[in-house]
Amino acid sequence: MRLFLAIDFNELKDNLVAIQSKIGKSTGNLKEVTKFHLTLKFLGEVSEDNASQIKDILKKVKFNAFNLSVDKIGVFPNENYVRVIWIGVKPDKEVKALQDNVENALKEFNFKKDFQFHPHITLARVKFIKDKEKFIKNLKEIKVEPKTIEIKQFKLIKSTLTPKGPVYEDVEVFS
Repeated sequence: MRLFLAIDFNELKDNLVAIQSKIGKSTGNLKEVTKFHLTLKFLGEVSEDNASQIKDILKKVKFNAFNLSVDKIGVFPNENYVRVIWIGVKPDKEVKALQDNVENALKEFNFKKDFQFHPHITLARVKFIKDKEKFIKNLKEIKVEPKTIEIKQFKLIKSTLTPKGPVYEDVEVFS
């Protein structure tokens, strides 16, 4: 099964959908996200046995609840070649510490280490942009209202790829 670890941001869904609506679909072909999360670690294909062991290990990862606010809009990999539109979070110290704890807890499984972890919530994936200059200008003009949520848990999520996009299923919740 295809797994990843994430913090759920669906509590801010209305706010994030409002931001998505300002992106400007007329300047490109976008695939908007409908479930909002911040990925802590992508695990990829994992056997049932390893998934069970991973759950047991992650139950031991301790962290204190913390607050995160949505921040500013950005793109990956860069403004010249936009493939993902995201919204950042702040402060990012606690989420980076949690991600590091998760990374260290799972060392024995030899998952690829994320050396450049950049906490973000994906808003849309970009297929192509008709007018890049106009598109980037529009993104930079979007004002983000800094909504805050308390982070008390993270999840192990199963992702099933379908022609209509990924289908997510919570496997385990850790708090």
